[in-house]
Amino acid sequence: MTQIRLYGCVQDSIVDGPGLRYAIFVQGCTHGCPGCHNPESQPASGGQVHDLEEVLADVRANPLVSGVTLSGGEPFEQAHACAQLAAALDGEGYDIWTYTGYLLEDLLASEDADVRTLLEHTHVLVDGPFVEAKKSLDLKWCGSSNQRLIDMPKTLAQGSVILWQPETVHIERPSRW
Repeated sequence: MTQIRLYGCVQDSIVDGPGLRYAIFVQGCTHGCPGCHNPESQPASGGQVHDLEEVLADVRANPLVSGVTLSGGEPFEQAHACAQLAAALDGEGYDIWTYTGYLLEDLLASEDADVRTLLEHTHVLVDGPFVEAKKSLDLKWCGSSNQRLIDMPKTLAQGSVILWQPETVHIERPSRW
């Protein structure tokens, strides 16, 4: 059975992507970004080990959750477990977001099949290290202006980076008014 080392989870997040989400914070990150919002998640030996089935059951327990966010720590430093988790949840219709300090271009150059699988089951990839000098509280769903919100299905299909855009909601006056 596959296991994953977690810093923690938030079962009902509204700040780690759009909608009501289950946020999974993996343990371990070698980036060491100054000003990291989760510095406790950086040591690889911290956190607690969980079976993937246990995490999946916890996500499924909340019928209101429509998305799952993988953050950290660094999800790509546990690519095998995170890829399996993302594949299972994507297959069940969850919207998958993955935060990483790596650039997409570097991840695509990896020969690790689990890295590729995680990318293929991620709908939005927030890439790039957190840069304290570029921090902005005005940004939505990222911490510094160098980070990109990448639409992964479109990017993989086109072969070039396509930035994610939130869906536009059009409210119309009912015809009977």
